[in-house]
Amino acid sequence: MAIDPVCGMTVDEKAVKYKAEYNDKIYYFCCEMCYKAFLKDPSKYIK
Repeated sequence: MAIDPVCGMTVDEKAVKYKAEYNDKIYYFCCEMCYKAFLKDPSKYIK
């Protein structure tokens, strides 16, 4: 399981439709809205 960095929801990385790589790490998203928000400004969501 992974945590969506935008909304904090727990997601199954094997079943997600949206994922993105940033700084050599893969991030997983619960929906297209969170995915697009992350792509606009990844550093805002990475702690």
